[in-house]
Amino acid sequence: MRWAFRFALSASLLLIILLLLLKTHLEDLWDQYNVTSYIESSYDKSFGHGGMRSHPPFRGEPGDKVIIMAKLEKEDTNWVTESLPDWQSAIYTVNPTSNASAALTTPMNKGHEAMAYLSYIIDNYDDLPSTLVFLHSHRDGFFAGWHTDTPLHDNVDALRSLQLPFVQQSGYVNLRCNWNPGCLEPHRHNAHVTPQVWRDVFAGTSRETCSFHGHKEMGEEEKQCAPNQVGAACCAQFAVSKEAVRFRPLSDYTHFRDWIVETEKSDAKSGRVMEFLWHVIFGKKAVHCPAEEKCYCDVYGQC
Repeated sequence: MRWAFRFALSASLLLIILLLLLKTHLEDLWDQYNVTSYIESSYDKSFGHGGMRSHPPFRGEPGDKVIIMAKLEKEDTNWVTESLPDWQSAIYTVNPTSNASAALTTPMNKGHEAMAYLSYIIDNYDDLPSTLVFLHSHRDGFFAGWHTDTPLHDNVDALRSLQLPFVQQSGYVNLRCNWNPGCLEPHRHNAHVTPQVWRDVFAGTSRETCSFHGHKEMGEEEKQCAPNQVGAACCAQFAVSKEAVRFRPLSDYTHFRDWIVETEKSDAKSGRVMEFLWHVIFGKKAVHCPAEEKCYCDVYGQC
């Protein structure tokens, strides 16, 4: 009898612990996916209760701004020119087949979107538009576009609301204001950007603060070159000004792309490293996490 009681008690405690862990995980996902806002906005859009702004048709020429994007050959990115005709676009196919007719391709399919982002900068460094926006190939979707920081996770809504004067003022603007994931305190101890990775990526670049001479053991000053924390809201969608790009010489961007090509890290892992370094590359500190409320006001005019 005692054995049965102890078993039941142990099983109950285990179940409670599992439920608490599941609750924490679900709450984290609820925050990341901004579920409440998504549900409310979907209802408004479906049943005509307002909240969604309409935009008049655009009849002019694309402006002094460009969308840079990486895509798989099978992906449909026509939504860019159809829904954002006032933007120039540079869409790179990362896996072209021999009979493909893609206008832009990357040197290799590695580093996720980073290979396309860097290739555009390298190819157009001397002839950049004033504003550059780096986007993923999906327009929207609850799961595919969960990291797009608009109520319906829609990149078209994001760019129509983007405050271009603030991009020029700030130089670099992350298109995600939500701190989860990337900016929460536990996330700043970044598993992808280790001190060694930091040194490998930035060694020899124009903004490197330390010099390395191949010594196996570094002094304390050299060790401090790599920050203890690296933080920025995910997920490699951002806007920069032409001046922020030219904050670095062309050779830096060639170096970053070469690092992706040469590193032993996989496509996914090398891309993840770059995801958490774009803000540093364009002049921000290692931890760049503007207050969410201020970010929504500055970046999207939601004040």
